[in-house]
Amino acid sequence: MRMFPSLKIVALAFAIMLAALPARAATTVTADDTARFLAGMMPSADSPLIPLTRDPAWQQHARFFDQAFAQLEQRQLSKIRAWAETNLAAPRPTMFYMFSGPDFIYADAFYSSATTYVLSALEPAGSVPDLTRLPRGDVAAALYNVERSLSSILSFSFFITKKMKVDLHEGEISGTLPILYVFLARSGKTIRSVTPVALDENGVVGTEGGGKGAVRGARITFAGNDGVERTLYYFSTDLSNSGVKASGFLKFCETLAPGNSLLKSASYLMHAGNFTVVRDFILKNSATIIQDDSGIPLVYFNQRRWRFFPFGRYAGPIAEFPGRYQDAYAELFRRAQPIDFGIGYRWRTHETNLLLAVQLPGDGFGTADAVAQDAPAPKPPPRPRPPRPPETLFGPPPGGFFWFGR
Repeated sequence: MRMFPSLKIVALAFAIMLAALPARAATTVTADDTARFLAGMMPSADSPLIPLTRDPAWQQHARFFDQAFAQLEQRQLSKIRAWAETNLAAPRPTMFYMFSGPDFIYADAFYSSATTYVLSALEPAGSVPDLTRLPRGDVAAALYNVERSLSSILSFSFFITKKMKVDLHEGEISGTLPILYVFLARSGKTIRSVTPVALDENGVVGTEGGGKGAVRGARITFAGNDGVERTLYYFSTDLSNSGVKASGFLKFCETLAPGNSLLKSASYLMHAGNFTVVRDFILKNSATIIQDDSGIPLVYFNQRRWRFFPFGRYAGPIAEFPGRYQDAYAELFRRAQPIDFGIGYRWRTHETNLLLAVQLPGDGFGTADAVAQDAPAPKPPPRPRPPRPPETLFGPPPGGFFWFGR
């Protein structure tokens, strides 16, 4: 009987000894730690990536992004969130962002209360490997490539498509995923899972296969400071008429409709006749649309079904997109409210235009009329070309903002 107290003492001593041992480091790299590392933020204390943060290349990268995102937050993101809180009364849980590229950071700023984000563009989702398995020199090169990929959106608020096609195909990490990782981390999100997905022709989402012509992408689940689990879908897909008719992408989107839509720096694609299907989908399935003038031309909105709230100043398209001036837009923006941030191709605050379109309730949501498919865009009457700004699209950034060459 006397043995039992001794055994208890031995067990207690053993437990104390185990508690005193250092915590074992994690053996796998999580997606969240990878995102934080790529974003120049410290991973969790037990992450296998911690030794890589001692590299001067990563430390320089972290300082660089700290400065870049601090300026972006002050100049635009905080002001966009304040604008959205004032002007969006009851946003829907789903937001659609067509022609987005990996631009989650603006989707989150405008629609921070959404629980499902659907982003879509031509760029592939790509992949992010285990960075601990890369040679140190390749890690440094990957970090620099991420910086270079983000240079235009951090400076101008949009990705330059031709440049992005090059940047997102170079190096050990590629595609939109590493950029989405950075934006999620820098937006204060915690990534919980990342899964490759594919859509079949009926819009059914699966984690593999999908057959020939399947739309492929990624599903990321994450949480913000409120702890609410949210889902981000990114799909690499052709949004032209022939592309969306042959895929299940819009059928998938219909399962999440109605939602809210963001259109920014969309290359004026929906001004022409080859993108009428996606244009009509947005008009039919959006409770609100936030766009600059590169989105849906005003002529395609049913004036009886939509209310318009213009902000900023309409200065016409930049010189890289001639022939897209809208007289109706100019007339609408004569009563515009002021705006204190820049967005889109006209990224200077004093030139920027932002339209909030709100669909009025009808006999069941989403019955707004749309122009017949493949109808040509109306030609505006001849008029003098608006004066070109003194600096081109690639001129000095606002407020003396930094360049990415180091």
